[in-house]
Amino acid sequence: MKLIPTGIENFKTMIDKNAYYVDKTNLIADILNEQVVLYTRPRRFGKTLNMSMLYYFFSIKEKENAYLFNDLYISKNKEALEHQNKYPTIFISLKEMKNLTFDAQISSFSSIIYELLEKNLEILSASQLTDATTSIEDLKFSLRIISNALYTYYHQKVIILIDEYDVPLQSAYQNNYYDEMVDFLRSVFSSALKTNDALEKGVMTGCLRISKESIFTGLNNFKTYSLLDEMNEEYFGFNENEVKQLLEDYQ
Repeated sequence: MKLIPTGIENFKTMIDKNAYYVDKTNLIADILNEQVVLYTRPRRFGKTLNMSMLYYFFSIKEKENAYLFNDLYISKNKEALEHQNKYPTIFISLKEMKNLTFDAQISSFSSIIYELLEKNLEILSASQLTDATTSIEDLKFSLRIISNALYTYYHQKVIILIDEYDVPLQSAYQNNYYDEMVDFLRSVFSSALKTNDALEKGVMTGCLRISKESIFTGLNNFKTYSLLDEMNEEYFGFNENEVKQLLEDYQ
């Protein structure tokens, strides 16, 4: 009997351990029809696992892991397979940005960007690696700058995956620096997902649907799918048939 993967959020770990996986890979085909999209779902609905799955499918650096998708639904979609491991892919999570002050949040975001740069050292010199995370203004445009560098290096537009986008906003609201956090993240998201010629697609996930007017100003290429939207509803959490199958498989 397969391992029940409690708490596993990494798609490669899930498949390599032969854990029980409810196949959500058809999400990839829907992503190919979007430009910038936000999925909002409650916790424990598989958002991070799906983002990890998207990373392993699209990332140009994960060609050796193409086998992860063997025998899954997406392996039967010839059109989608043309996009497999073809794109420089940025995958970051904001889930650790739960700090009490705005300065501490900026420090946390700087660390996220620094780690992202370390994973893509082929595009930057050591001095650029240091300079890219030194000021708030640099950080506001960091995702756009990194994606442009990836585009230049690989000659292929970039997919940006941002998981738990709303966590820093929750902390900001609870600790009275919400306006500062909104202003900062509005610049980050706008520069990365709107005014970015190197962008192929952008995908975001979170628990909350933050007002478009406050944080997604100007993202006219942007769609949001919540728990109440029938479209894409089968890709997060388990539907009735999947639950019945789970119960049957584990008696």
